[in-house]
Amino acid sequence: MELHLTQKQFRRLLDLVYIGNWVLNSTRGDDRIREYDEVESQVFAHCLDHGMAKLVELYEGELIPSRAFAEGGIHEAIMAYEDVTFFEILAEELALRDLGEPTRENYDAIMDRMERYMGEFEENGTDHITVDLDVE
Repeated sequence: MELHLTQKQFRRLLDLVYIGNWVLNSTRGDDRIREYDEVESQVFAHCLDHGMAKLVELYEGELIPSRAFAEGGIHEAIMAYEDVTFFEILAEELALRDLGEPTRENYDAIMDRMERYMGEFEENGTDHITVDLDVE
């Protein structure tokens, strides 16, 4: 297979590959999906031939994204996505807790409640969230 990309497009592809593998493997511990690690390694290996050697390093015999790449802002993008996703899921779960499973009759009310929760989270983050725990 042959793929023609500009330097800028290739650099964006590196971000996409890294983010994709991060989503698929970052929480798996020792149960990583090796096929995705291998694809990531193959794509990042092309950095060596395209003037981007600082974005890849050899680790235990395998080419991986370098520390310079990982610390270059990509995790800020991942964290921004995770924050938005966290608050959207939390708003949905709280709205469903409050109003029950969606039906034709309550769908608009659920969406309104979710928007109200999202407004609260945008304004105050988690500062106003409380959880009652029975501690014995």
